[in-house]
Amino acid sequence: MMPSQMSDVLKLSQQLLRETMNPSRLALVAALFVAACGSPQNTSAQDVPEDIAQPTRTAPSDANTMKVSFAPVVRTAAPAVVNISARSLVRQRDPFWELFGGGAPRARVAESVGSGVILRADGVVVTNNHVIEGAQQIRVVLNDRREFPARLVLADPRSDLAVLQIEAAGERFPTIAIDDQEQHQVGDLVLAIGNPFGVGQTVTNGIISALNRTETGISDSSSFIQTDAAINPGNSGGALVDMDGDLIGINTAIFSRSGTSAGVGFAVPASMVRRVVESAVGGATTVVRPWLGVQAEGVTNEIARSLGMSRPQGVLVTDLYDNGPADRAGVRQGDVITAVAGVEVNDPSGLNFRVGTLRPGESAELSLLREGRPVTLTARVEPPPARPAADETTFTGRPLAGATVVNLSPALADELGLNPFTARGVMIKAVSGRGYAAAAGFRPGDRVVGVNGREIGTVDELERALAGDGPWTVVIDRNGRRMTAQLR
Repeated sequence: MMPSQMSDVLKLSQQLLRETMNPSRLALVAALFVAACGSPQNTSAQDVPEDIAQPTRTAPSDANTMKVSFAPVVRTAAPAVVNISARSLVRQRDPFWELFGGGAPRARVAESVGSGVILRADGVVVTNNHVIEGAQQIRVVLNDRREFPARLVLADPRSDLAVLQIEAAGERFPTIAIDDQEQHQVGDLVLAIGNPFGVGQTVTNGIISALNRTETGISDSSSFIQTDAAINPGNSGGALVDMDGDLIGINTAIFSRSGTSAGVGFAVPASMVRRVVESAVGGATTVVRPWLGVQAEGVTNEIARSLGMSRPQGVLVTDLYDNGPADRAGVRQGDVITAVAGVEVNDPSGLNFRVGTLRPGESAELSLLREGRPVTLTARVEPPPARPAADETTFTGRPLAGATVVNLSPALADELGLNPFTARGVMIKAVSGRGYAAAAGFRPGDRVVGVNGREIGTVDELERALAGDGPWTVVIDRNGRRMTAQLR
């Protein structure tokens, strides 16, 4: 390399580093990791539309700027990052002692350790659901080493988020602001503050590696921020923060074959964090996610060519729920939805996530391609309909003794992670281990579609079909397979 070329490279590197160290953009980050979940090798990322206003980014002006430290940001942010200890009682069977008539299963105390972020001065904390799941006792340890008990306010397994309330009357706690404007870009600097391996609070930095990452195997309704900031066990539930000091995500998972950081971490975006926290402080016990009422598939190269598109983008609408939000807004089968509220979507998971971050009753702009022409519509999103009513019933007589069944509705199907368009009829919700239904081989999730040649559509129809003595020929649908059982 010629001296002049080396000089140009040095100048470029100085410019890039000075940009990241601009004091006006320094701020906190708190990021905490979850155990590696799923197999994220095959992932998709949505792009941020260029027409969204982006924050100004300036290049560093001199070599001294390269020496600026993140310490002022960390000093401001670290007090709002907490450690969380969750204890639960786990019953253990001992087959050896049971063989010789031993007593009841023994119990042991299991403890999980993670992190969390204080979002409200009255002690509202957000963390990962897997950190506190099943816990009977939760304690929060502040950066200044004070400890407080906490209670679970709301758990949302679908996003792997949980909201806690620190029980300390009159206390005011440090907080981190939420930035859910999603104006960050790939390459922006982020910091991670957490307690990896229990060694104490630690800070790492990195960049945003990808935005709107889906198909990670972690969740079917999430769209993650990917970062290379070092995240390890013990970081789960912490905050990913940008250089303005705002929360942009809660770190939830890493992809690693060794169990330690490999530079591929995933964070739940702040837009979903805000929805979960708003639901919790508003008194809800669950997060109600709105929907569009569309069934869609990603646009492949082949589909793009068949539709005359210049490149694969968006999702192809294959079905519409009658009188659903999209149907009322004027969406048609064959339309390609390219963006929701100005954010591109490229697969069904991304579409579900974008709609799920909206509040029920909120209107969203839909960008479409219809026969090659751009179309803009406005849809008022709402929760999936809860019709028919669940009519939850537990059978006491044969052949379904011990089975609890429900009527499937789009709302219940969505809650259970099923396809609201195809999940209809009567589903077995639970099976008692000691009942006749369990002995006959029925499982939770089985859908009863027929009894003695009669089609079953509701719990009431199933009760009438099973009245009286057998035998019964019961047809069920299990994961798309039809199975027939002869029972007496």
